[in-house]
Amino acid sequence: MTVPGLPMAVPSRDLPTRVRIHEVGARDGLQNEKATVPTEVKAEFIRRLADAGLTTIEATSFVHPQWVPQLADAEQLFPMVSDLHAALPVLVPNERGLDRALGLGARRVAVFASATESFAKANLNRTVDEALAMFEPVVSRAKADAVHVRGYLSMCFGDPWEGAVPIPQVVKVCRALLDMGCDELSLGDTIGVATPGHVVALLAALDEAGVPPATLAVHFHDTYGQALANTLAALQQGVTTVDASAGGLGGCPYAKSATGNLATEDLVWMLRGLGIDTGIDLGRLVATSTWMAAQLGRPSPSRTVRALSHEDTEEH
Repeated sequence: MTVPGLPMAVPSRDLPTRVRIHEVGARDGLQNEKATVPTEVKAEFIRRLADAGLTTIEATSFVHPQWVPQLADAEQLFPMVSDLHAALPVLVPNERGLDRALGLGARRVAVFASATESFAKANLNRTVDEALAMFEPVVSRAKADAVHVRGYLSMCFGDPWEGAVPIPQVVKVCRALLDMGCDELSLGDTIGVATPGHVVALLAALDEAGVPPATLAVHFHDTYGQALANTLAALQQGVTTVDASAGGLGGCPYAKSATGNLATEDLVWMLRGLGIDTGIDLGRLVATSTWMAAQLGRPSPSRTVRALSHEDTEEH
């Protein structure tokens, strides 16, 4: 830390004592870069993230290169980092993607569903039900091989084409993914329109439908500056897994109004102040994001990265 003892830890009784951060910068972040990042740089990024204490790092995506050219090197990248002692989930869109991932020894995979018809059409060129049908053999085959499956659900709080998304609609798709065999669900605020009351209401509805907080992660974008407030609301409801992106990298290529993900450093700063353990070395994480920002040729949007790296510059 640049300033010893800061932030001061003030624990709260209604919050978990530990939170697992699901780092998405290497996949969700880099897939939204206009320029393709060299494979060696991606591997170094993942290695530095692991060295900073992150235990779950989403490594890449086995989507067809035509759709996500920035991650076309998945086959080359994954073997370069598979020796790390971190969990390395990968995104698989279909059975072909699953075959590619399993062939390289991946033991954690994720499918990417939508709560709305418009986004399912834009992202997968399918209806919501057609997309779920496509994922069913992927999930069943993965589970038969004892592979952990995460189900992403996008547009849980709002859709750029449809506007407000009814909570029962989100609950229905979540329930379908869980019944299919997903071990964990990540609730995506894809365009960053969620507010804390909406988060509480959705989590309460899910719990009522038999989808408890222990099976959930939250994935907030900071479009309207609400990501940390929404995260805190989720933690108060018992969620203990939070998606975040080192340096605030990422957005969504199919939703133009989406801005960056919640920055991992900003999340760690808040959690540290709440006395919540993450196991992450914030100094190393800031150094990693500063390094990656230099590789990308622009400053990190993370306020914590900017504050701490600025202070370090002044001290030297």
